Amino acid sequence: MDGAQESFAGLSLAEFAERLASAEPVPGGGSASAIAAGLAASLLAMVCRLSLDRPKYEAYQKLNTHTLEWADAARHRLFDLADADARAYAGFIAARRLPKDTSDEQAERDARIRAAARQAAEAPLAAIRECAALIDRVGSVAGRSNLNASSDLEVAARLCAAAARGAAANVRINLPSVGDARYTGAVTAEVEGLLHGIEREVLQVSQRVARGVLRGPTDG
Repeated sequence: MDGAQESFAGLSLAEFAERLASAEPVPGGGSASAIAAGLAASLLAMVCRLSLDRPKYEAYQKLNTHTLEWADAARHRLFDLADADARAYAGFIAARRLPKDTSDEQAERDARIRAAARQAAEAPLAAIRECAALIDRVGSVAGRSNLNASSDLEVAARLCAAAARGAAANVRINLPSVGDARYTGAVTAEVEGLLHGIEREVLQVSQRVARGVLRGPTDG
């Protein structure tokens, strides 16, 4: 995706899917993962909207209002990350295509590849961090929002987990080209920790949805 191309957020779902299905390397799995997480944030926003101004959920109005504002902003951040992932990977491809006929060219190419690979890892890493924050928000309103839409919260949670796993795959595949063992170790540890926390929260959301009852504003 070059600088002149429109944001993926400006495309219809069919248009984005058509580009994803093409032989072009971007958009790819990283962008698809960010979009999936954006859809999870959209579902969270929907559930919050369905919970506002309803007497049954009056005790949770402040929580749902704040969560709605956060989810709407997160959706836009995640769609921006879909664009960032495509730009970063396009940069990596461009670096790999640099000439390498002389030692100077080879050195320049290697340096550009390392820098581009780091950028290509940072975009999906940012998406995983967003997913970790998103699943916490989903968990906070599970059992404190419209019970008729509780299954939508579980879908949001599971989309979030799938998005995080997909983004993690894109982080990992770029790390060997970064050429920095300390960076690779730190990022790998962070990713594994975030994924573990996300999976744990998905299970809790699923259990709360299955109960089908409201919990107190301060209950665990």
